Amino acid sequence: MNRRKFLSASASMMGTSHLWSQANDRVRIAVIGMGGRGNDHLKVFSKVTNCEIGAVVDPDGNRAEKAAQWVLQNTGKRAAVESDMRRVFEDKNIDAVTIATTNHWHALTAIWAMQAGKDVYVEKPVSHNLFESEKLVEFARKLNRVVQGGTQRRSYGVFRKAMKMLHDGAIGDIYQAKWIFPGRRDSIGYKPIESPPSWLNWDLWLGPAQMQDYHGNLVHYNWHWFWDFGNGELGNNGIHLVDISRWGMNKGLPVKIYSTGGRFGYKDQAETPNTQTVTWTYADGSEIIAELRGLYTSERMSWDFFGSKGHMHIEGDGKVAVTMGRNKEPEPAFEPMPEVNHYANFVDAIRKRDPKLLHAEIEQTALSTSLCHLGNIAYRLGREIHYNPETGRFINDSDADRLLSRRYRAPYVIPERA
Repeated sequence: MNRRKFLSASASMMGTSHLWSQANDRVRIAVIGMGGRGNDHLKVFSKVTNCEIGAVVDPDGNRAEKAAQWVLQNTGKRAAVESDMRRVFEDKNIDAVTIATTNHWHALTAIWAMQAGKDVYVEKPVSHNLFESEKLVEFARKLNRVVQGGTQRRSYGVFRKAMKMLHDGAIGDIYQAKWIFPGRRDSIGYKPIESPPSWLNWDLWLGPAQMQDYHGNLVHYNWHWFWDFGNGELGNNGIHLVDISRWGMNKGLPVKIYSTGGRFGYKDQAETPNTQTVTWTYADGSEIIAELRGLYTSERMSWDFFGSKGHMHIEGDGKVAVTMGRNKEPEPAFEPMPEVNHYANFVDAIRKRDPKLLHAEIEQTALSTSLCHLGNIAYRLGREIHYNPETGRFINDSDADRLLSRRYRAPYVIPERA
């Protein structure tokens, strides 16, 4: 991934198509992927002023029909029902899409949508590999699209305030960020190979992945734990914590990555680790350290930032404590910034044709997602890896370079050029 291409493209972020004449014009959205997050999208976007759910898409016909019923019952309007997202991209009445598919579909869905002139809200992790992260930013810039990532804490008032404090030097020069995510997950067991169910379009579900046998641990949630489709817990929930850590440190891509872990406590069908530790080291020696615990623990999700003057601790519920120097007692609590509706922020940026208004513009979420990919590459290779952010390649490491992308299955191929 070429850091100069990845990071310097910000200069051309103003779109010119779909110019709305009034700030309250209707925005029609298609929701793609009707699992837990997709249904959340229905609920939150249907409450955004003058935003309409125009279509629901899922290769599982049962889920798509159920989603359409929800739209009708809760908004009084009918949404088109599709199994193939490409039909929605052809619909000129759809202004934007939200993407809550399996991870391996995120980038291609977003790119196809951008090519069709749609703006995009894409859930985390926004890509399945580093090549896709680069392409998402490249296409957003070249096609002048408004693209928001699903790292919602960037709109939370307490995090916005805490990050501003860090950037303003509240605890001095930050040399380390550390976070922990306690997943507390059980074994997924084993599911037999069988024919795909009649209600599922298996070819569309597989999409960019190679053709393979169906088993029940893939549909619908446990695909997270298989490398062809998901990115393990690091990409599933860890992306939120990576994003806050990188934001607070104001960093881009690291130069050295090391990861250990495994699937402990049981044997099951899954491939990704249920326990993982990752260290990302930057050129100046500063680092981000992650701990993902898949088994049972009383620990709580949290972030820590360590600086030359003090320490900031943030709990998962947003409670913040700052201690300075050798003090043991925290500083007085601060007033958070106002809360911002992450989804309304996306719609507002569409109406104003200004991606700079976005709290999680695709460049930032793609960078954080790429740290997850780097951590997983180090884990899969079982050793430290050295990355050059300027060239987007690993240093004298062809095995690591091979994991920058994947082998795509036609016609579900990431385009090389916008």
